[in-house]
Parts: sequence; structure tokens; C-alpha cells
Amino acid sequence: MINSTHCYIEKDGKWLMLCRNKKKNDINKNKWIGVGGRFEDGESPEECIIREIKEETGLTVYKPKFKGIVTFCDDGYCEYMHLFTATEFSGEITDCNEGELRWIDIKDVPGLELWEGDRYFIDLILDNAPFFSLKLVYENHTLGSVILNGEVVK
Repeated sequence: MINSTHCYIEKDGKWLMLCRNKKKNDINKNKWIGVGGRFEDGESPEECIIREIKEETGLTVYKPKFKGIVTFCDDGYCEYMHLFTATEFSGEITDCNEGELRWIDIKDVPGLELWEGDRYFIDLILDNAPFFSLKLVYENHTLGSVILNGEVVK
């Protein structure tokens, strides 16, 4: 099982979003996502997200808020994504080798090219939901089922 992190950094009513448009053969090609990445050996979720944000954006985040765990399944591939938000950070944004970083008004995020399943956890974050477990089951990159805290939603 792969473990990864994902974070929406907020400033002035905007989220820092990453349009994945620089890597070849990227499953996320041209999708808008938050920032994050895979765990290194021995890292906690918080250590991973702080490191990944620094590597991808140049920013140093403080006190990331752990919002939930998202289980992705797609044709035999499974991943646990540890989802965070952050409002406290310092530094200047640097170039990201994975894509274009841009501050997007939060109200405009749902109109971006997103994975269908991302809309579920984005809504949970925007609704300030308590800590949650969300399972997104894809079949050939198409969302099939959604399970929130053990209950089928879709």
C-alpha cells in the first residue's frame, strides 16, 4: 500500500493549486491538484507534507491540519492519501518541476479540471467536516464508487 500526502494551502481566500503539466506520462496530466507526495521511510504524515510542500513550492508550512484519509483504488492500485490544509507558512514560491503553481480563488476551484473524486474531499474541506475517511474506487480512471466514513455515497 502506498502512503502519500496532499495539502491545500490557503491565503487571502485562495488555495495554492498545482496544474500538473510538465511531466511526461503523468496520470494527473493537466489536472489541478493540491501539493504533496509520497512518504519517505520513517516519516510521519506531518513530516511528509512539510517536506513535500518545501520541495514542490519553496514554502515552509507550520501546523498543517490533518483533515482526513482518502483511500484511492483503481484497477489493482491502492493508495492512502493523508489530506491536510495549511494557513501558516513562510517563504517565496519557487518553480515546480511537476507543473504550474497558482493561487486560485477558493470559489473557483470546483470549476477547474479536477479528478471527479477530488470534488468529494474538496467539498468536505469547504464544509469544515470533522476528520473523515473517504474511499474512492475508480475503474480505468473513472470514478465508480464513493464511501464516506463506511457509508456508500455513490
